[in-house]
Amino acid sequence: MPRQIDSIRFNETPEGIDLELRVAGPVPRALALFLDGLVRAGLYLVLIPLSALADTGVGLMLIGFFLLEWFYPVVFEVRAGATPGKRAMGLVVVHDDGTPVGLPASMIRNLLRVVDFLPVFYGVGLVSVLLDHDFRRLGDLAAGTLVLHAERRAPPRTIADTPPVQVPPGFALETQQAILSYAERGPRLSAARRVELAEVLTADGGIRGEAAVRRVEGWASWLARGRGLEAS
Repeated sequence: MPRQIDSIRFNETPEGIDLELRVAGPVPRALALFLDGLVRAGLYLVLIPLSALADTGVGLMLIGFFLLEWFYPVVFEVRAGATPGKRAMGLVVVHDDGTPVGLPASMIRNLLRVVDFLPVFYGVGLVSVLLDHDFRRLGDLAAGTLVLHAERRAPPRTIADTPPVQVPPGFALETQQAILSYAERGPRLSAARRVELAEVLTADGGIRGEAAVRRVEGWASWLARGRGLEAS
């Protein structure tokens, strides 16, 4: 089984094209939850004055509370792919094949928040997120959804002009794809992160440090010339 590097999930389309899905970890998701809590708190404050209208007003206020608690995330996810908190954090909810989330999946993932909340403040959900390699809580697992970092417009990705180094025989297709992905994303990574990821790919050869970075970039240059990317 190929080793996973970073938080990239590869999904193959029916046309054979690999999609890179950048799954969101617990920290940005927790911050998004906090921001949504602030938004909902403001909406609750708007509804509270209805209690002054006797029984009818109290009934309307309680209905508003119910709709906010259970359908606030569903409405935003189905219409825009993300709640205001998630959008502020650059996150989006999708099906696990990368397609926009639909009403049934959004309903399931949000109705199961009551289970994820147990025993207190998303204790079960946090454990699930930390144990799952795609950072999914129980609601996501049941609904078949992912929370991703939304794609931002960026200049076309290029591979550095590095002297090519032939990829060792026996490299799996998934490893070759990881090498190309590493080289394309390299300019956006810190020097320490580039070394860390390169050493994952060169671990079998014992190559470390900047030498590992140069070796992986050489492999990527060789693959970019159309020499490879076939199952070994």
